[in-house]
Amino acid sequence: MPDLEQAAGENRVQSSTGGRYFLRFTRAQRGLHAVLFTTFLVLAATGLPLRFSSTPWAIRLAQEVGGFGAIIFFHKLCAFVLTAAFLIHFKNVMMRGLVHHEKGIFWGPTSMVANWKDVKDLFGHFRWFVGLGPRPQFERYAYWEKFDYWAVFWGMVVIGASGYAMWFAPFFARFLPGWALNAVLVVHGEEGLLAILFIFSIHFVNTHLRPDSFPMDMVIFTGVESEEEFKTKRQQEYERLSMEGKLESRIAAAPELWLIKFSRIAGFTAIAIGLVLLVLTLSAIFL
Repeated sequence: MPDLEQAAGENRVQSSTGGRYFLRFTRAQRGLHAVLFTTFLVLAATGLPLRFSSTPWAIRLAQEVGGFGAIIFFHKLCAFVLTAAFLIHFKNVMMRGLVHHEKGIFWGPTSMVANWKDVKDLFGHFRWFVGLGPRPQFERYAYWEKFDYWAVFWGMVVIGASGYAMWFAPFFARFLPGWALNAVLVVHGEEGLLAILFIFSIHFVNTHLRPDSFPMDMVIFTGVESEEEFKTKRQQEYERLSMEGKLESRIAAAPELWLIKFSRIAGFTAIAIGLVLLVLTLSAIFL
């Protein structure tokens, strides 16, 4: 996976309106996110009727798609694809950090690993919410983005491991007691519900419903953002790159009109599906 400066250099141009755009996510990173949210939507849409198989809407859905066997097939297919994407990402991070000794992977302003600044930003944000202090300035990743990342990472390990234990239950039954397989079933279902509630509420709100991103943050789809967005959302990163003389190397092409339209359709479709699944989850739990 190329770094941001290399990716920006391959297609650098100033927009026709005179405003500059800066690369935030490479094509490979955006592709990985596309696989992630597509497979997660299908996993959620197939996992919920399995978890609440006795509800009328789950039975109706199963009838429409060919039965619960078809639902299980698509659930396992997307689980396999998502696992492959996760392993590719994990391998890439380990190679960059441990083999190529790339700076900033495990620590520093460009790392996804939380540090003391994130703690200060969190409490600084709370103070700003109630008017007791200035709005904190963020680096490349804000504290809630790191929380989102590690929540998905944790979910992949727990939900994935428990899912495969159920998928290949005869194999795991050779060295696991019966109560452990029963516990795996509970863990998989409850962690899956937690992931759905987290992604379709907290992640959607943090990413798309904040005032400076509403109604949708396009950067994960287009890969670029305007200079004004860059300065507003991550002033410290902007200033650091400027001081290091690396800001110009991040200039990239303005997003084309077709990509903007496609991104809006894909993004709003994902949000709509997520909200429907969130409503179904809450209704199945509380009604």
